[in-house]
Amino acid sequence: MRIAIVGATGNIGTALLRRFKKAATEYDGGVELVGIARRLPDQSAEPYDGVTWVSHDVATGAHADLVEALKGCDAVVHLVWVLQPNRDEEAMRRINVGGTANVLAAAAEASVPQIVCASSLGAYSAGPKDRLVDESWPTGGIESSHYSRFKGEQEALLDEFEAKHSDVTVTRVRQALSFQAEAGRQIARYFIGWLPTPSIHRLRIPLLPFPAEFIFQAVHADDLADAYWRVIEQRASGAFNIAAEPVLGPHAAATLVGAKRWLPVPVPLVRALVQIGWKLRLVALDPGWIDMARGTPPMDTTRARTELGWTPKVDALSAIRELLEGIGTGRTIDASPSMGRNTEH
Repeated sequence: MRIAIVGATGNIGTALLRRFKKAATEYDGGVELVGIARRLPDQSAEPYDGVTWVSHDVATGAHADLVEALKGCDAVVHLVWVLQPNRDEEAMRRINVGGTANVLAAAAEASVPQIVCASSLGAYSAGPKDRLVDESWPTGGIESSHYSRFKGEQEALLDEFEAKHSDVTVTRVRQALSFQAEAGRQIARYFIGWLPTPSIHRLRIPLLPFPAEFIFQAVHADDLADAYWRVIEQRASGAFNIAAEPVLGPHAAATLVGAKRWLPVPVPLVRALVQIGWKLRLVALDPGWIDMARGTPPMDTTRARTELGWTPKVDALSAIRELLEGIGTGRTIDASPSMGRNTEH
């Protein structure tokens, strides 16, 4: 089996390389990997070794080059997505939405039989916080969040592609926030910015101010990668929600920082503070993420568990603790593109 991974050098991409290389030792006929990235990694180092590498920018690269790279592949996984610079939404849309359109077009021309696209819980329209929603929930996104809005546009592209190419298996992995320790420094840059983070994993506060409406989900990158392998191995189509348990809220957030209690605070206040910090360039997080945290419903992962046989090995709290340890100790993925350029989730 020949698999191309577009955006194979970041948080999710490195986890996929590890999982797919493990699968190569188990899968009948073996697995051949093609890594496609704007900036190529050190091909002698793990997990980048043993992979055929192609340098390509999905937003501006030559279409014919991408088509050539995808020829002969049994599946292509599209991961490329930028979170920064969030002050230039047109540039982000060109890479995130336009890049997806370019990959879909190239995959169709190269006659790739399966396309697996990294969608997100952020693609979902606003919904309930007191119950889980399945894959049938609308994917219009949340308008005031560029991330959510672009994810909704990406889902619309996939709808259009699926209608035109009924012979292609289209799979959408709607994943929760994905973490691993090695991505600590990158994730800190995307959301925290310049603020100091050493020993953040040892932070302990007595009382945590936290909005009651902030209900969210997480998954370890390695567990997410296992879901990607399963949808390819089984040639599974459609959408799959991927998240670990438990669903996280104020009490879980308080546990992460050692707080014995949490203080409910109004979302508009939090949004206003983030807006000020973002405008003053004190934080990298833009206020759209607050709107998404407030509005996005938690996902039901029953389909992935029953149809794919997927079960996460790391619970959501442990995945976040590992991320905080990675941030606090400055762990990094060396091949991740610099801030403001192509990267994965």
